[in-house]
Amino acid sequence: MTKIPLVDLARQHAQVADEVAAGWAAVVERSAYILGAEVERFENDFSSFMGVRHCVGVANGTDALEMALRGLGIGPGDEVIVPANSFIASALGVFRAGARPVLVDCDPATYLLDPKEVEARLTPRVRAVMPVHLFGQAAPVELLAGVAGDLPIIEDGAQAQGATRWGKPVGSLGTVAATSFYPGKNIGAYGDGGAVLTDSDEMATRVRALRNWGSDRKYHHPVIGFNSRLDTLQAVVLTAKLRHLADWNRQRGEAANHYLELLSPLEPVVPPSVLEGNQHVWHLFVVRVPNRDNVMAKMRAAGVEVGVHYPIPMHLQGALAELGYHRGEFPATEAAATEMLSLPMFPGITLDEQERVVATLAAALGP
Repeated sequence: MTKIPLVDLARQHAQVADEVAAGWAAVVERSAYILGAEVERFENDFSSFMGVRHCVGVANGTDALEMALRGLGIGPGDEVIVPANSFIASALGVFRAGARPVLVDCDPATYLLDPKEVEARLTPRVRAVMPVHLFGQAAPVELLAGVAGDLPIIEDGAQAQGATRWGKPVGSLGTVAATSFYPGKNIGAYGDGGAVLTDSDEMATRVRALRNWGSDRKYHHPVIGFNSRLDTLQAVVLTAKLRHLADWNRQRGEAANHYLELLSPLEPVVPPSVLEGNQHVWHLFVVRVPNRDNVMAKMRAAGVEVGVHYPIPMHLQGALAELGYHRGEFPATEAAATEMLSLPMFPGITLDEQERVVATLAAALGP
């Protein structure tokens, strides 16, 4: 029987293949491989889609986080609140800026950064709060801002391009935002890519210099910067995909509704919870199940690819050992890490495929 993948990028590529091929051919013909018109076009289009004035394309999402922090002047001696329930890049971006991440537990229902936990971790050394818009839905930025006071809010929006909170797009909710165009994202490149999003002219100017060796004009380098520019060929891919993103997100939403209907009789399965005010874009469809590892092994053996986001919480990773956190310190994050299971989710997944996924899950839950 044909396998069902966790993510099927080939179905997306089929819809943009001709446009990408023509765009790449034009870039190659001009030998215009660094920045240029294609990058500027995508930046303008994506900033409009995300509801902000500026988009600065960079090499990857982690660089985007670091440059957002550096653009705010955050560095050595500063602390930044980061959710414990996230991919490790959220914390490593803080380290790379020279600051120190302060981990905070998640809401046990939505897995998003918990404002009450944030309030408990605030100290005079904390210079910013970095909520992660996880699995495709927005963190409660307005509630976080309410407890953070004047501290800037840095949105990690890598998993939620096109999501909204109370009608406002992710990326426009805080002080500055970072996103990733890793291939599996809702809008993904054919390699790495990322962007910083902001309404601030000053921030955009600073980040444009940071991504280009600290230079705003050739051979003039007033500050230390990076070689972290969005690749021109990837900008062609992203421009082509952006035209489909709203429809692809709609398809994800329809698939999520189908899953919720199909899963309703399976009492051991805890379905995902959508926070009031959120328009979810379902980057991932994450359920909770007992005996997760056993269930996962059975489903994979039956030809249904599933994933875990994330099996080892950040505070238990060796890379963050210097922070001094211990098992038991973030109970909601740790409990989720033992039970969460990501089901296949991508634009174009068929109802037949979803029925097979759920039937396979039901069988795996059995004796």
